[in-house]
Amino acid sequence: MTGALTIPSWSRYSFALKLGGALALLAAADVLLYGFGGGSVIGLFALIWLAVMVLVRPAVRNASGGGVAILCGAVFSASLILDPGPLAALLFLIAIGTVALLPRHVFDHAGLWFLRLTTLGVGAPFWPIADAWRLASMSGHRGSVGKSILLNIALPLIGGALFLSLFASANPVLGNAFAAIELPDFTTLIGHALLLCVTLVFVWPTLRPRALRFASERQAWLPQMPDPSVTMMLVTLVVFNAVFALENGLDIVFLWSGAALPDGITLADYAHRGAYTLIATALLAGLFVLVALRPGSPSAQTPIIRRLLLVWVAQNLLLVASSILRLLDYIDAYSLTELRIAALVWMVLVATGLVLICWRFFHGQSAAWLINANALAAGIVLSGSAMADYGAIAARWNVDHLRDPSRLDLCYLERLESSALIPLLELRDAPVGNGLRDQATYLSAVAYRRLGESQSDWQSWTLRGALRLAEAEALLANDARKPMPAPNGRMCGGEILPLPAPPIAPPPPPTATLTPGEKP
Repeated sequence: MTGALTIPSWSRYSFALKLGGALALLAAADVLLYGFGGGSVIGLFALIWLAVMVLVRPAVRNASGGGVAILCGAVFSASLILDPGPLAALLFLIAIGTVALLPRHVFDHAGLWFLRLTTLGVGAPFWPIADAWRLASMSGHRGSVGKSILLNIALPLIGGALFLSLFASANPVLGNAFAAIELPDFTTLIGHALLLCVTLVFVWPTLRPRALRFASERQAWLPQMPDPSVTMMLVTLVVFNAVFALENGLDIVFLWSGAALPDGITLADYAHRGAYTLIATALLAGLFVLVALRPGSPSAQTPIIRRLLLVWVAQNLLLVASSILRLLDYIDAYSLTELRIAALVWMVLVATGLVLICWRFFHGQSAAWLINANALAAGIVLSGSAMADYGAIAARWNVDHLRDPSRLDLCYLERLESSALIPLLELRDAPVGNGLRDQATYLSAVAYRRLGESQSDWQSWTLRGALRLAEAEALLANDARKPMPAPNGRMCGGEILPLPAPPIAPPPPPTATLTPGEKP
């Protein structure tokens, strides 16, 4: 058609579809996330986001590995629906970023993929602006697209609004209808605008990602260093094995066999002081093997060095096992916390990394293989951590393994809130003293009330909270127990504060003594 607007191929139907998808996501975010209270609605939005991605970008379904990435995004969306948390949100962003990039990139190894995802996130605030500028700058036969949009969209809207206002002033029915509409205040409008801007920054780069290529893509990921001499590596491994043998020997004597410790050192002290330091030692050992002993180097092909390396890696694994035993002994002496669970998981991950480094060395695998293997192990661990409730695990363990009621940290259980609700309810029926039973009754009542309040709001409702509330209601059926009165309040952990001591009355003033015959 003569004079028709020419739209470049990059923006023909694909761009309009993506723009429509972005508008749909903005509308969903405004409905679901404005006034967000930490509930499962963020998981529902994540699922909608993923569905829009699959619909408006068919290439993601056909990309190599696209199906796996989409499945991972759905799993992490379900995790956000179950119990929203920062870790699950981060894993979902990684998954949907991977879905967005796969049609333009072939997954090589996790190191470069991490750089691409980082670049995608850093550039996200600028890409909607760049695309809007590019759209406005496109020229056709009758001027720019920006002018076309102004004429074809803005003018009808402005003109229609003008005529509607005139009709409203002339027709009392329309006038009363418009007068009854209450516009939100300025603060509310600003809140909606900020939410929409933040949502656009997140979703638009996934709908229209750039090709992110780096100059080092064809180079080795790990830094290439000169190969050390065989003699130096032989002496180094002999010294390292000797030093590690000393530490492992002490651990075998005092930790594994249960021999008496020297005077002034308790098992808790011995266990706690070395757990994290030894993990750092194992990490340094893995870094040494990774950098200094590459497959194919002269040292790697020397039989005696290969044997010494195998012994040293075995000693490192024993060191990690001793660190785990140290932490378990410390937990047994004190209690289990979320951080200590995370530490145990981290120690297992470090041991896995050492095994993978050793496997790479003896089987001649590439650096990319090692990075991908460790990334896969870390991904499995983080995915499990996102699904699990470490607080509930810690509270359950502390209550089930209660041997000395006086050592139960109820202040920590109070901080766990709803995660400790079910163990606290069961603690009320445990063979403990009346004081601890009353504290458990009080803390469980507070946690139950707060959970009920949270679940009553649709924007703070979570699937895990609903399941936990239903379990608590089943335990509380026909149970009318109430905490004891505490007129002066309660301390951390639910312990009743004692009443203040009554004030001490001042002594009476001294009276004068009269001598015989003296008048008063």
